[in-house]
Amino acid sequence: MIKYRLTCIGCSNNFDSWFATSKEFEKLKNKKLLSCPKCNSIKIKKSIMAPTVINKKNNNILNKKKYSEIKNKIKEYKKFIEKNFEYVGDNFAYEARTVHYNNKKNKKRKGIYGKASIKEVKELAEEGIESEIIPWLNDKEN
Repeated sequence: MIKYRLTCIGCSNNFDSWFATSKEFEKLKNKKLLSCPKCNSIKIKKSIMAPTVINKKNNNILNKKKYSEIKNKIKEYKKFIEKNFEYVGDNFAYEARTVHYNNKKNKKRKGIYGKASIKEVKELAEEGIESEIIPWLNDKEN
């Protein structure tokens, strides 16, 4: 795993992201699958970062520990979302628009979560509808 500090060219937002390899970053960027969490722009670049130097003996232990911490945090988020939000499946973009445009009529409605393509998320952002992309771990994953 490698962590990069990324910068959005559109809004100058800085954020960190993890990748399996350095080539994986390039692959995802070329396929336009990376986007800014603030403005959803796909104009992303790597910032200059100082590498973390770790003793080779401890490297594997630290990577496994950090990976486990991140995975556990994602699982916590998933449990919270499943408990407090309504699952709308593949209809996320449609349901998000319904909630957004009918917000005054239905103030007590729970938040929603579901599946949406990058294109749908960008379209929602262009309409002023806020959403977030969150990594989702299947319960069967170890």
